[in-house]
Amino acid sequence: MVLSKVKEYSYLTIGSALVAAGVYFFKFPNKFSTGGVSGLSIIFGSMSSLLTPGTFMLIINVLFILLGFLLLGRSFGFKTVYCSILYSTLIKLFEIYLPMNKPLTNEPLLELMFSVLLPGVGSAILFNNAASTGGTEIAAMIMKRYTSLDIGKALLCTDFLIAFSTVFVFDIKTCMYSVLGLLSKSVIVDSVIDSINRKKSLMIITENPEPICAYINEKLHRGATIWKGYGAFTHSEKYLILTALNATQAQRLRTYIKENDSEAFISITNTSEVFGKGFLRV
Repeated sequence: MVLSKVKEYSYLTIGSALVAAGVYFFKFPNKFSTGGVSGLSIIFGSMSSLLTPGTFMLIINVLFILLGFLLLGRSFGFKTVYCSILYSTLIKLFEIYLPMNKPLTNEPLLELMFSVLLPGVGSAILFNNAASTGGTEIAAMIMKRYTSLDIGKALLCTDFLIAFSTVFVFDIKTCMYSVLGLLSKSVIVDSVIDSINRKKSLMIITENPEPICAYINEKLHRGATIWKGYGAFTHSEKYLILTALNATQAQRLRTYIKENDSEAFISITNTSEVFGKGFLRV
């Protein structure tokens, strides 16, 4: 249990750090406001001469955390609190120890890619571990509890309003980059989550299932299900084996079958969600 928790919170720390790095080093100096708390912080920070975007982010996230505890009680996730505080603290530490007065490069499109890619990968790691950096995610949890609104659409509309508002605070170029970043963000998050969870579903048709199942059970430490049938063309007795493996295990099994049962038929498909013992929890 201890090792499992250490591993889990290591992932949460890495994910939060990636989001913080992408926001501070690429979003803040370029004024890319792609919605959420970071987008609001960029706008408020640019309109204020007293508080920086990092300070606004810390304030907003703390307020959301307090609201979460007040309105959601025990159902409010500790992992989200941890990530939200860590994320906001890292942004503030970056501002203190690594101050930035201008973008890292003179290539705004390149910087936009990193401003979306790093937070996208970080957010995907957090979402995959049932956590988030807070902010609008906490707002969504509160809205889901107390309203009948379509939360996804409401948050998307809010993010678009934040992105479009940059045309009034900055300029049309910044607005266009912000909208482009917003549209790219969800695609990257979904793609990374699918890649993290990707498994191989194997369907094997053979006349001798025992050695293959023994290899799956004893060498790969996975389970399998067997159906009995017959070939539509040959009318001979066949067995169908179904199993789910990771990419490395699938390659090992394919090599074993190739060397020991060359007549077997194998169908391998990618799947991003496998629920059950040894995979994702239901």
